[in-house]
Amino acid sequence: MTEHEEIVGSIGEKLGFTPHVLETLGELDPEFLHKYRRCDHKILTDGALPAKMKILIALAVVASKQCEACAMAQMKSALKNGATKEEIMETMDVIFITSGAPAVSACRDALKLLK
Repeated sequence: MTEHEEIVGSIGEKLGFTPHVLETLGELDPEFLHKYRRCDHKILTDGALPAKMKILIALAVVASKQCEACAMAQMKSALKNGATKEEIMETMDVIFITSGAPAVSACRDALKLLK
């Protein structure tokens, strides 16, 4: 197993799935994966803020950018890291208040994971 495959695998384990873009980026520029892993580690580990809270913040940010694939990734990560339906729906309230209906719409498919 190559180093970039190892990094992609470890990120996939933490998230509960492997974003395909990481596989492509790893093939094109393995150094990018090292940078990604450092950032990923900051979000997925407890610090002053618990990881779950940081992931919910990330969900709000990517929703505000109207990135549906990103919202799906953060939703999966939030659920894997113990976010409850109530916490996610409260995050959706914050998304709506701060970024409006288009941002909520970006979470349409991700919200189906709550059913």
